[in-house]
Amino acid sequence: FREHYQRLVAEGQQPSTLFLGCADSRVVPDLLTSALPGDLFVIRNVGNLVPPFEADAGFHGTSAGIEFAALVLEVKDIVICGHSHCGAIRALYAPLRGDAPHMTRWLELARPAVIDEKMTEDNLRRTEMRSIVLQVERLLTFPSVRERVERGDLCLHGWYYVIEEGRVLGLEAES
Repeated sequence: FREHYQRLVAEGQQPSTLFLGCADSRVVPDLLTSALPGDLFVIRNVGNLVPPFEADAGFHGTSAGIEFAALVLEVKDIVICGHSHCGAIRALYAPLRGDAPHMTRWLELARPAVIDEKMTEDNLRRTEMRSIVLQVERLLTFPSVRERVERGDLCLHGWYYVIEEGRVLGLEAES
């Protein structure tokens, strides 16, 4: 691996894929993709959520990472990877926490994925998948992403990692 790392330093990073996944400790991008160091540019956050593009002076860590991947690294693919048994999605079905205002506000990014307020395991799985599609669609609010997708030099993907089966499903926005 020493030679690999030396090459990474000499050539700089040139990942072909932005992997935007959940911060859940059971979701490990490099293991899921069999990637080596330098293969993926990784952003992880609670719920693998994408905020809408905002042209203000706020602090936007996830948004900055998306722009860096699209504009500077010029990745060819962006993967939004959600997973089964997601605590962020489960939290959408629980009462709001007054002691966690940032988390509560952040989770609102997934709220449109909820189709039935009744918490069942089936509704949780469906909401997890719908949230992934929602985040893929929200990527298109970023001008740098939308323009590259329209030119055909950037592809967006929604993945659903079924933890208990160890498999990844590709999601289609239409279905």
